[in-house]
Amino acid sequence: MAYKCPEHVFLHADHISKIYPGTKALDDVSFDLLKGKVNVLIGENGAGKSTLMKMIAGIEHPSEGTLYIGDQEVAFKDTTDARKHGIGIIHQELSLFPNLNVYQNIFMAREQTVGKIRLDNKTHIEKTKNILKRLEHEIDPETLVGELRVGQQQMIEIARNLVADDLKVLIMDEPTKGIDIGAKRDIYDLMNELTNDGVSIIMVSSELPEVLGMSDRVMVIHEGRVAGILDRSDATPESIMTLA
Repeated sequence: MAYKCPEHVFLHADHISKIYPGTKALDDVSFDLLKGKVNVLIGENGAGKSTLMKMIAGIEHPSEGTLYIGDQEVAFKDTTDARKHGIGIIHQELSLFPNLNVYQNIFMAREQTVGKIRLDNKTHIEKTKNILKRLEHEIDPETLVGELRVGQQQMIEIARNLVADDLKVLIMDEPTKGIDIGAKRDIYDLMNELTNDGVSIIMVSSELPEVLGMSDRVMVIHEGRVAGILDRSDATPESIMTLA
């Protein structure tokens, strides 16, 4: 009988392993990605967090195991394929083009055209204004990204994932690392807004206060294996550190 995700689960990872030459990055990992919740991955450097995150985003592929959405087995060829299922990712190292302006970055590889070849920049600019207004960062769409502060660039990266209306999962790799407290609050507010809209968030974080303040569920990974899964009520610095 085929697996079917429970109603409150968007994606199920079933006995996932990832083997590279000379190392096993993930070893028999199973977990549920909760719908409309903040799902946090935590563990030491090299524990396997990033590998799992990239697998869900279509960047890496399982050596063993299966991913399910609903009652369907899924295998993402790449990030474009994952995006068709509503899965977006924001990397810790932002993948923006500093020599291009804001709207060009937001619509990179998602360009709209007038006729067959002419870019519809009027629409690009208008939609960019609307997205940034929603994010409460009303930046001039024609500003070069290289001229923006790190926190503003983080918002542009987030905006790229909000261009389409079908976002179901947003993966965030250390989203508040290296930004000021004001920018952190903006990201926390956005996470609350997205989860209220039913979007699932996977957040990789190394900051315990952040984890405890934002998470609905914490999965601790140790040496490629699931060391434990804690609901918000059970997640304390002591319980997390014991598992990690």
